[in-house]
Amino acid sequence: MRVEITDRAATDLRMIGRWIARDNRPRSLTFIRELRQRCRAIGGRPRAYPLLRGFEASGIRRCNHRSYLIFYRIEKDHVRVLHVMHGARDWAALLSVGD
Repeated sequence: MRVEITDRAATDLRMIGRWIARDNRPRSLTFIRELRQRCRAIGGRPRAYPLLRGFEASGIRRCNHRSYLIFYRIEKDHVRVLHVMHGARDWAALLSVGD
């Protein structure tokens, strides 16, 4: 299934890359590449991850990559990646705003 990375998720990835680059620019590039690959891999098995508790009505699911969380929704013909963020963030509050 095709994977669409929304503008919000692309901004999340850029911000994550900038944060990591403060300490290690080469690693920031490889880590963002890993996160993007993980996003694309969701398309192969989009139902492998259960609906997110508390967000079942919106159809949001979550996939982990190390300490980062990839939030996505299965649409009719593609997977839409909504957000990518560190697991220590208040993701429930962020998802409640407009997703």
